[in-house]
Amino acid sequence: MSQPSHGVTLAGIYAARRRIAGQAVRTPLVCAETLSRRFEAEILLKLETLQPTGAFKLRGVANMIAALLERHGREALTAGVTTASTGNHGRAVAYAASWLGVPAVICLSRRVPDNKVAAIEALGAEVRRVGDSQDEASDEVARLVAESGMVAIPPFDDPLIAAGQGTIGLELMEDAPDLDHVLVGLSGGGLLGGIGAALKAIRPSLEVTGVSLSQGAAMHDSLLAGHPVAVEEVESLGDSLGGGIGLDNRCTFALVREVMDSHWRVSERAIATAMVELLEHEKLLVEGAAAVGLAALNEHDLDVRGRKVALVLSGNAVSLEALDRARALAGR
Repeated sequence: MSQPSHGVTLAGIYAARRRIAGQAVRTPLVCAETLSRRFEAEILLKLETLQPTGAFKLRGVANMIAALLERHGREALTAGVTTASTGNHGRAVAYAASWLGVPAVICLSRRVPDNKVAAIEALGAEVRRVGDSQDEASDEVARLVAESGMVAIPPFDDPLIAAGQGTIGLELMEDAPDLDHVLVGLSGGGLLGGIGAALKAIRPSLEVTGVSLSQGAAMHDSLLAGHPVAVEEVESLGDSLGGGIGLDNRCTFALVREVMDSHWRVSERAIATAMVELLEHEKLLVEGAAAVGLAALNEHDLDVRGRKVALVLSGNAVSLEALDRARALAGR
């Protein structure tokens, strides 16, 4: 069988699960009783908020670094690792680098919330805030790679990163083999693409839905255009879903196009309401990007009656200020 153009295979996802054991944890899939009654469905919540770094990103990072060690040995990381990140990926790289005892430089745009910066610095990594966009932060990563010999760990556009995130799909299939539908936040495509690759390989009939921001949704606009396009970043409660997909995207654009069945965009008010509902009814504190699955169910009145539906709660990096904004927008 030929290798797909995006490079993500079920075998690669199983290899990722072996590599990340001991760093990333197998997270629970729990039934949301209140939501299940409201939607007349079995609504399941995949709690990636319980990862050591508070978000799913550790899966992909741990897989890529472990694969580099397998292929090239420890000397491959002598100069350290670097990445550009809106926060959760940077925290994952900092965590993995600390665990391995290698230097890490995390490059962030000035739009990244202070709470996420502090979380990265607490893990011993150096943070560099560069420009007002993810692209400008990425330019600093390229400079560090060229001048210092550091190894870049991309946030999403790499088969090893997507395969690591795809281990969530394996867990979903093992915990809910009759799952009908999964809703996943969509930005660069590593999370949805990896999960979708696992799910479609095991249960092709399962519906995979991506959920993006109403503005600044690079993957959404790129899919409509038929090729990667640049978009202007906007401030959002779902800031982890901001940023471009890279005009030279080599993996996730093709992967998302292959595995995603439906795609919705959600407003700031819908994100805010979903965040507050998850806190009030399910006692779960989540960031805006983690609440978009519920936001889509609410805002677009999606009919999931009688179905088994999983919402991937991708992270918990929410500040008190953001929570206050969400409550105000939701009218709570």
